[in-house]
Amino acid sequence: MRALIIAAFVGLASACASTPTPPASAPDTAEEATQADTCGIARFRHLIGTRADQIDRATLPAGTRVITPDMAVTMDFRADRLNIMVGTNGVVGSMRCF
Repeated sequence: MRALIIAAFVGLASACASTPTPPASAPDTAEEATQADTCGIARFRHLIGTRADQIDRATLPAGTRVITPDMAVTMDFRADRLNIMVGTNGVVGSMRCF
């Protein structure tokens, strides 16, 4: 039992110590966007300008979030997660990996 508690504490402490921070801003150039493509964003850029209700979510990678303006989302950073941002008009405006 004591070993289990120690293992849990060590795991928790190492998870806190290695939390990555998200980039300060979106890439400015196509080259930077390619380098920052850790979630497969390039395959889905064609969705920008599409109504969010017309996206076939079955074609999106597992864990993808379609984020609307008033939606609550967690602030945890995962470089492999595709996030699709939808504007107040219901149209996809941007995408980022976080």
